[in-house]
Amino acid sequence: MNTPSKALALAVLIATAATGCAAGQSQPGTAASGASTAEQAPEIVKPGFTTKGGNINVLMSSDFQTLDPGNSNYVQTANVGQLYYRNLTMAKETAGQPPTIVPDLATDTGQVSKDGLTWTFTLQKGVKFEDGSPITSADVKYGIERTFAQDVYTQAPQELNAALDAGGYKGPYKDPSADLKAVETPDARTIVFHLKKPFAEFPALASRSNTSPVPKDKDTKLDYTNHPVSTGPYMVDSYSRGKSLKLVRNPNWDPATDPNRSALPDTFTFSLSTSQATISQQLLANSDPNAITLDSNGALQTSDAAKLADAQVKDRVASGLLGCNDVLSLNTQKITDPDVRKAIALALDRQSILVQYGGRRFGELTQTPLNSKMRGYVATDLEIDPTGKPKLDEAKKLLEGKTYPKTLTYGYANNRDAYKNTGTVIQQNLKALGIDVQLVPIPAPNYYSVLASDQLPDIARSGWCGGADPASVRTSADPILGPNNDGTSYGFSNTSRYFDPQVSKAMFDLRNTTGTSEELGKQWSEEFGKALKTYPIIPLIRTHTNSVVGSNIRNAQVGYFFGGIDLSIVGVQH
Repeated sequence: MNTPSKALALAVLIATAATGCAAGQSQPGTAASGASTAEQAPEIVKPGFTTKGGNINVLMSSDFQTLDPGNSNYVQTANVGQLYYRNLTMAKETAGQPPTIVPDLATDTGQVSKDGLTWTFTLQKGVKFEDGSPITSADVKYGIERTFAQDVYTQAPQELNAALDAGGYKGPYKDPSADLKAVETPDARTIVFHLKKPFAEFPALASRSNTSPVPKDKDTKLDYTNHPVSTGPYMVDSYSRGKSLKLVRNPNWDPATDPNRSALPDTFTFSLSTSQATISQQLLANSDPNAITLDSNGALQTSDAAKLADAQVKDRVASGLLGCNDVLSLNTQKITDPDVRKAIALALDRQSILVQYGGRRFGELTQTPLNSKMRGYVATDLEIDPTGKPKLDEAKKLLEGKTYPKTLTYGYANNRDAYKNTGTVIQQNLKALGIDVQLVPIPAPNYYSVLASDQLPDIARSGWCGGADPASVRTSADPILGPNNDGTSYGFSNTSRYFDPQVSKAMFDLRNTTGTSEELGKQWSEEFGKALKTYPIIPLIRTHTNSVVGSNIRNAQVGYFFGGIDLSIVGVQH
């Protein structure tokens, strides 16, 4: 899932222990296996709080890409979405650990047939929409059907859809008479999924926002983002795009059906246009004791690292190493030669890029967006230096006799200085190869829409926070570099537009291959590694987030997947 960082698989994450490094340590880098070289326990701010009431002010530098669960592949939307929508299952966060898949709207995490091709879920009794009408299996099915309309919802998550035996179904709009036969609703509380091949991690796919119920008569297509009909503890009271959002309690949410969300505050008020520098200053100064932020790395600026140890600040810092990675996606349709892409990777000073992120307090260098804790994980030995040092001579040698673009664009979301400053490092590094890099700022709310369009820059920073199963190689490897649903081109979340006739076909075939998680994880690792060695992406930073909160905030933990304060459990002293 991409983060703006893009939630590009968005609903749950890469599995690894939450590790981190204390400020001031030397930079040993990250082992080639993807394992961290140091570990540090996560920090939770004032846990154990249970008092209801009060308001939390959420300071953000830009609006959400969308609030529509059917068009969301972003971690920030998934985080706030916990407050107003529920899915069949839920990826429940625990500080410092990959999330656990638990029942949400459903009574359990699903019942599978002996052949592994059919999964059946039963809705809890008494679950309702915000208007008091009952949530039915037909509403869940309709929510899933919407996500097949990729011509309308360009960012709809596709992992669940790819697993279904859906034929050529294209959503409910082009042909309203068409039926998604892969999903059956024999009665109001039962929903049955038919898969192409067994998929052991299907309960994790059911935690994706695809399965958020949508009442058909309330579907306003792209305008649904303005007021998605709530199934969670809160609902939209007011929303001014790019300015503010207010969530209030949903009177028809029954806590007896939802042990996963504590729903402590009465309201959440979001400011959607505050600069990150201002957010950082306000949180550090505690000028609003009820404030938090969902911005990447807590909106902290590079110069703020030393302030985290101040006596008035250190007890208000939630922190932890995440399942989130930043990579550089190289547009393989523009930079077509793998040797040229490799040369770019070798020329980069990734140590300097880490400095732009704030140093070891804010992340660690990584060799892969996968992780050694995943089932069946196999390491890929890339030739980029694990400590981040450039290999300029090797890069120049690779380019001898090559024809390659002498001008490239680097696109970055304009809401964080680290992203722009990374571009400056790239610009300086590639100048030594005779390549002029032009920096292109992109408005943060539109960032991943641009990456999915004809305006895709040649080099783009992407954030990846993992796949639907915390410990599955597939649910990260497939979205990042895998093919589309029919195997004919690059996939939806594949921002490098990587497609290789052999490797992509092997990935497509693996979607329909049976075996144990270990066996399949090994095969996915090997195919992903083949792709990675052609450098469609360049691994950069695995994020260590520090998020300062106001002094009245309680239960503040950094979500391993969300990369920000987990809104489902946070509270406020009032």
